[in-house]
Amino acid sequence: MFTASCLLTEDQFLCSICLDVFTDPVTIPCGHNFCKTCITEHWNINVQCQCPNCNKVFNTRPELKVNTFISEMAAQFRQSAQQKASSSSKLKALKSWLVSYCETHLTMSGLKRYHLEDRMCTKHDKLMELFCKTDQMCVCMLCTVLDHKTHDVVPLKEEYEEKKAELRKTEAEIQQMIQKRQLKIQEIKRSVELSKEGADREIADGVQVFTALKESVERSHAELIHTIKEKQRKTEKQAEDFIKELEQEISELKKRSSEVEQLSQSEDHLHLLQSFLSLNVASSTKDWTEVSVSQPSYEGTVRRAVNQLEETLSKQIKKLLEAGLKRVQQYAVNVSLNPRTAHHALILSDDEKQVYDSDVEKNLPDNPERFDRCPCVLAKQSFSSGRFYYEVQVKGKTDWDLGVVRESINRKGKIKLKPQNGYWMIWLRNENEYEALADPSVCLSLKSQPEKVGVFVDYEEGLVSFYDVDAAALIYSFTGCSFTEKLYPYFSPSNNNKGKNSAPLIISPVNHTE
Repeated sequence: MFTASCLLTEDQFLCSICLDVFTDPVTIPCGHNFCKTCITEHWNINVQCQCPNCNKVFNTRPELKVNTFISEMAAQFRQSAQQKASSSSKLKALKSWLVSYCETHLTMSGLKRYHLEDRMCTKHDKLMELFCKTDQMCVCMLCTVLDHKTHDVVPLKEEYEEKKAELRKTEAEIQQMIQKRQLKIQEIKRSVELSKEGADREIADGVQVFTALKESVERSHAELIHTIKEKQRKTEKQAEDFIKELEQEISELKKRSSEVEQLSQSEDHLHLLQSFLSLNVASSTKDWTEVSVSQPSYEGTVRRAVNQLEETLSKQIKKLLEAGLKRVQQYAVNVSLNPRTAHHALILSDDEKQVYDSDVEKNLPDNPERFDRCPCVLAKQSFSSGRFYYEVQVKGKTDWDLGVVRESINRKGKIKLKPQNGYWMIWLRNENEYEALADPSVCLSLKSQPEKVGVFVDYEEGLVSFYDVDAAALIYSFTGCSFTEKLYPYFSPSNNNKGKNSAPLIISPVNHTE
């Protein structure tokens, strides 16, 4: 039985527009055959409705119907082509003929072929209308029966839709990334605004403090000068009074001296004796032997002025510290204790706000989060950005530890509390020995024993500060810290010490400083 490939040549099964085997072939009135889609697109882009081969013009667009005979013949040819790959040489000859075609007879099919160069299989010179998922490349129909015979091959449209869906997903992800970065820009800008507001506030507070200090210095300086000058004025007045009195006595003494001289020259015995008696009766003079101008004492004048200045400065510093505490209190967070981290001997209150050591270890699961040797507990809440603040009552205790720790700290066995190990802490030992557990440790000299300690953390700034809440005084600050993971508030009521240290640590609500 003869097949289509025996009766017709390969060229007769090729559409002159797409140069591939007919798909839904149609015959137009002039007798030439084309793929239905190819001739439809050709007529859609041209003003005149004409044949691409013979250029015959049709006044009205012909109605296109699939030529079933040619369609069946083309299908048989496709099957035959899959068995005979050698037929591609004839297609190459046709390509050579089309390229050398006279320019005056160049038709729309030639232009179409030129634009399809990048769509043709370089090995078989056929239109690539399939996609090999195995090799991730476009292939032609012959490739699927030769080089890609056992591969996962799908129509281009199917892969196109799949890739388009991936692109839509990628585009959505990109848009989401853009939005996140735009939000991050807004966040950064807001951070700069907050930083500027903080800087302006600090400058204003600084100006207020130093203006008050300057005025106090100037006032104290003026009062010091006035005090010293007043003492000097009194000294000068006393000296002037003494000199005036002495000059008056000198004047009287000179007068008597003159009278004595005249009397001593008298030859009249009676006159001399009578006058001598009246001369002796003259007013007596003052004894100036012990009289002197008292030197004013300036001892302590400058010291008193400086003390007054120190008092003023202390008041201003206290105001500044109160303002600083008030600012960090605005970052107050609600913190509670996490029972899963608590040492076996610790007792937590039902509201998880209080903890104390019982000196008796309970039988609890030794889960990875739990401290097995140190009598401490972590908060449930963690922080990986921004600022946070909380307060802990330590009243009545002789020993305690407070601070923050990173998530990855070692919780088993002996623990060294220092920043290198992920601990930023202060503690009290033996009732009045306070230390910041830096490396090396720093002994803290506090004016009074804190009854409530405030803890403030600025994650991005790398700052951990501790405050005596009642005194509004800064106890200690760790600066330049590098935080790269979650931070947890840390609490240790320390050992019960046979009841001497039985008071609990209490997480207190923050009462904002007025």
